[in-house]
Amino acid sequence: MATCDNPPANVPLPHSTVPVEASDRLRILGVDVLNPNLDSALRLVSPALQGDPSDPQALYFVNAHTLNNAAADPSYRRALNRARFVLGDGTGVRWAARLQGVRMRANLNGTDFIPTLLEATSGRGYRCYLLGATPETIGRTLEAAKARFPGWSFVGCQHGFLDASQTADTIAEINSLAPNLLLVAMGNPLQERWIDAHLAELRVPLSVGVGGLFNFWSHVRRAPRWVRKLGCEWLFVMTQQPAKWRRYVYGNPLFMARLAAERLKLRSWDR
Repeated sequence: MATCDNPPANVPLPHSTVPVEASDRLRILGVDVLNPNLDSALRLVSPALQGDPSDPQALYFVNAHTLNNAAADPSYRRALNRARFVLGDGTGVRWAARLQGVRMRANLNGTDFIPTLLEATSGRGYRCYLLGATPETIGRTLEAAKARFPGWSFVGCQHGFLDASQTADTIAEINSLAPNLLLVAMGNPLQERWIDAHLAELRVPLSVGVGGLFNFWSHVRRAPRWVRKLGCEWLFVMTQQPAKWRRYVYGNPLFMARLAAERLKLRSWDR
């Protein structure tokens, strides 16, 4: 399984978006997912960092949990499909692709892909704002990001527990700081809903939902690389974060049942 664990340093990336062919997409439970390898994903996404702030773009990573939410909630599914980029994350997406006779070219989860993107675009004067996590951890996350990615300017941060007034103030602050990249770590479906609801107000070329990335940058230990290569990071997450057991123990079988039902429905239409 391809991963983003070993980021290429300062990969030269073109300044025009690589066309995405229809064969490079698949639909899983109503969500259109891109299927590039890592190199192609970097070339697809990186030009958006210098895009027009008046035409902002969104990037989401979808896994079995995300797709379960999308299957149950049409409004969330529509929000995901409005994004410019939707990338497949995890074993569940690979299972879904195999049922369609498709091999996923890479496991493009945000926890690995975003650091790879930051490394690949280092030293270009790009600016980033961090939104999400708790009031107690967001400051540590900002300092960790500055230390880890010195080729980027991390211009500000805000926790993710915002009321309407705080949301308006935070958007104003983000726009005043003119970042190229906004990373939003609220967990899904909240982070994708937040980006979708406010994308038109944000003058940021690219906004990305990154789930638990800030926790990994500040204080949570990742699964060993060999566990990730086996596609079993979800088991490790359950041992570290027991509150997520329902997502996996209940959610994974539900996801497989939904995939089976979808395939049966498609076969009935083909008759």
